[in-house]
Amino acid sequence: MPSELDRTAARSAGDLEVTNTGFVLVAAFIAALGGLLFGYDTAAISGAVIFIKAEFSLSTFPEELVVSMVLLGAAAAALGGGRLSDHIGRRAALKLTSLIFIVGALICAFAGSFPILLLGRAIVGLGIGLASTTVPVYISEVSPPQARGWQVSLFQLAVTIGILTAYLVDYAFAGSGGWRWMLGLAAVPGLILGLGMLYLPESPRWLAKHGQMDKALSILTRIRGTSDVSAEFQEIQDTLSQASERGHWSQLLSPAVRPALTVGIGLAVFQQITGINTVIYYAPTILQAAGISSASGAILATAGIGVVNVIMTLVSMRLVDRLGRRPLLLTGTAGIVITLGILGFAFLKPGGGLAHIAVVTLMAYVASFAISLGPIFWLLISEIYPLKIRGLAGGTAAAANWAANLLVSLTFLTLVEALGPSRTFWLYAFFAIAAWIFSYYLVPETKGRTLEEIEQSLHGNAALRRSDATQNS
Repeated sequence: MPSELDRTAARSAGDLEVTNTGFVLVAAFIAALGGLLFGYDTAAISGAVIFIKAEFSLSTFPEELVVSMVLLGAAAAALGGGRLSDHIGRRAALKLTSLIFIVGALICAFAGSFPILLLGRAIVGLGIGLASTTVPVYISEVSPPQARGWQVSLFQLAVTIGILTAYLVDYAFAGSGGWRWMLGLAAVPGLILGLGMLYLPESPRWLAKHGQMDKALSILTRIRGTSDVSAEFQEIQDTLSQASERGHWSQLLSPAVRPALTVGIGLAVFQQITGINTVIYYAPTILQAAGISSASGAILATAGIGVVNVIMTLVSMRLVDRLGRRPLLLTGTAGIVITLGILGFAFLKPGGGLAHIAVVTLMAYVASFAISLGPIFWLLISEIYPLKIRGLAGGTAAAANWAANLLVSLTFLTLVEALGPSRTFWLYAFFAIAAWIFSYYLVPETKGRTLEEIEQSLHGNAALRRSDATQNS
């Protein structure tokens, strides 16, 4: 059996070839379309709700409900989606995701009543939840360790591109009030995702887990672009042989998994209660309150925020495999604290230059999020869980994320009415401080480690957290 030193040497010798394998890039880009749909369907409502509210004469709670119904579906699908992808495979789960997105988008587009619209939004949510649990895991399982950070971050990049696309589509149809087009066009990338997944293989790690060793080895050889994948395949086999035959819910609380579960759920909740989706869902509403009177103007300013989101996600992808996960997470979370504090002060004195301050501060806030809590959460939950329960554990963390998202989006307008915008943003800043402390003490560094090495550290009762000094020694 190859020693750890032999495996490390084998990986180092093949780094250049593995990292540049075109097949892996194609697989990652197609799978990441699930992230684009995730972003589009969550953000399109920000412009559409202005017109939906007028058409259906909605008060505050129904307005929050039409925004949040998608999150109810997402939380439910995320909780069961991880288990589903463990059972039927990552590829089959992504094909099902495509179908759900298409059906949900069309129901929203042709909804003749408010309850039917809510139903369509809930179905779209099912697709979002399933995508959020399956896409990062699929990409992580086909990516080489030296490039896994930025390739899994393609999911978050696709989310930001989806958000920006939604803002631009919202702006294009704002003049006519065409909210049905805003929501219905999500069917197009849903169709592309489904067609793309017809040509992509199953994850070799999932195949090995289900006893299809010959097929797993064949696919691993194909996606690595080299005939010698013996070291990596041996690691996969060794890890499987040391794990129990099937993952169960009870294993989530085992001593080996509990630290990783704490990290995943903690980051899931903090990603949401620091307020990001109040910006994604309600940015035009916030900017109208700040002094941008027209719907089109508020939506256009929101598109500028979307551009910043995409650019800074690209920056994060560039740095995540160089600097590591923890430095980006801590730096960006500190930026979230500062920008939320400034935003709260900006709303203390309405009028004047508030609109410009709000736009600039929201851009800085989104930039901070885009290099930290945005991509790092999804990356870590695809890395830190054992193969046997990777889908189940990742789904649990994603479900916690969507549940927190639902709570925040259902309460934002109510909090603004009860506390005022300043105190509401300061409340989110307080949560961001807690997120920084949590990340500093509990979040591990996984840069440059194979998924099997991370799992071995768990089963060996070693500390999950690994310092950069250890990493680079």
